[in-house]
Amino acid sequence: MRKAKIQYIIRNILKGLAWLGLFVILYILSKKYIDFNFIKWLEPIYANTILMYTIFLVSEIIVGIIPPEVFIIWALRSEDIQTFAIMVSILAVISYLTGLLGYLIGHYLSRSLFYRFMKRKFLKKLDSRLQIFGMYLILIAALTPVPFSGTSMLIGSVNYPFKRFSFLALTRFLRFVIYALVFWELGFIS
Repeated sequence: MRKAKIQYIIRNILKGLAWLGLFVILYILSKKYIDFNFIKWLEPIYANTILMYTIFLVSEIIVGIIPPEVFIIWALRSEDIQTFAIMVSILAVISYLTGLLGYLIGHYLSRSLFYRFMKRKFLKKLDSRLQIFGMYLILIAALTPVPFSGTSMLIGSVNYPFKRFSFLALTRFLRFVIYALVFWELGFIS
């Protein structure tokens, strides 16, 4: 069992690093090859900070449709480390809080008749596995591109302890710090 947990963690950390590498490459290529007239077309959206935070909030609630890295790159436009840090911190807080909301939604929906039917018919093994691997799944979702909000709903639906979930979910902040540092350094390299 321990070996399976370690393999699960390593496999998902490697996937997360691969996604980070992909975003880094896409970021560098976009800075070199994207037509800046297109970027100017998007400027009214980018310039509206409240709108960008609202789009991020909605995305995080709806199972992370837009990756947080897109918004971290958006925050780079500040070109001031303090403003950038504040913007990324706000994004991290939004992401963490929507994860908590996702947990509560999952917990609430687990009481529904439909969920109980689905659990009885199709998800019998899921509950016990999530109790065993839940900690690892939370950490993987918090640190990698695995959708955090969706994972939070799933964890909430199996009644994983909320205090433990909310503590482990704090690693979501670590992801934002790491990605922000990487993109900040790349912003000055390229």
